Amino acid sequence: MKPMAQTTTGRWLMSAFAFVAMPVVCAGWLWAGQAAPTGTPQTNGSASAAQGAVLDRLVAVVNGDVILESDVDEERRFGEIQPYRAASDSTRGRIIERLVDRALILQQAALEPEDVVPDKDLDAQIAMVRKDIPACKQYHCETDEGWKKYLADFGFTEAEFRSRWLKRMQLLKFIEVRFRNGVKVKDEEIQAYYEKTMLPEYAKRNVTPPNLERIKKRIEEVLLQQEVGALLDDWLKSLRAQGSVRIITPGEVVP
Repeated sequence: MKPMAQTTTGRWLMSAFAFVAMPVVCAGWLWAGQAAPTGTPQTNGSASAAQGAVLDRLVAVVNGDVILESDVDEERRFGEIQPYRAASDSTRGRIIERLVDRALILQQAALEPEDVVPDKDLDAQIAMVRKDIPACKQYHCETDEGWKKYLADFGFTEAEFRSRWLKRMQLLKFIEVRFRNGVKVKDEEIQAYYEKTMLPEYAKRNVTPPNLERIKKRIEEVLLQQEVGALLDDWLKSLRAQGSVRIITPGEVVP
């Protein structure tokens, strides 16, 4: 099994699966490079969105589908709400690349039967988000009023956030069905990860490591996600090569 390339897509997938599939206690150090956001809303978030509506411009074209500056701003604000994300993925360039990759995936997903996400699963994930975002404590997100106020400070209504999170879950489900079902992790790979990655980490922290059998399933999940991320990156490179992706540089005149 080859290690997952550290690309924007890979990190996005890893952080997404970390929230969906892994216990929060495991996400702290098993997911290297994933930093918890401050959760503090940008005071100019709503103003930025409003400005984007007035000064919107084309930033990319993906097989005829356009990505606008307002899409970049919305993605930035949505990313700030998520419990796990890499700070380096919040730059404008990384966001545009992520939106391009997402557009490519969604175009392919549209060719397949839609994966239905039950309302109960969506409700459960959003409930977890409300508990896991640090800043939600000061907003009292356990109440509907506090949650709505928190979202509003990032420029989202509750319905808008719910719609975006549903799309996120559908996209991850499509990726999992397409790639994960054919991936197998060998016992020797689990053993190697335990000995070469986990044990040194526990030693550094002066903590007694758990027995391998106790965390074998968690390690298998990590390795599965790494392999899926690598397969996804290769697939996206192929889609870019076969399709038409154009990123507009600032100041470029678009015909």
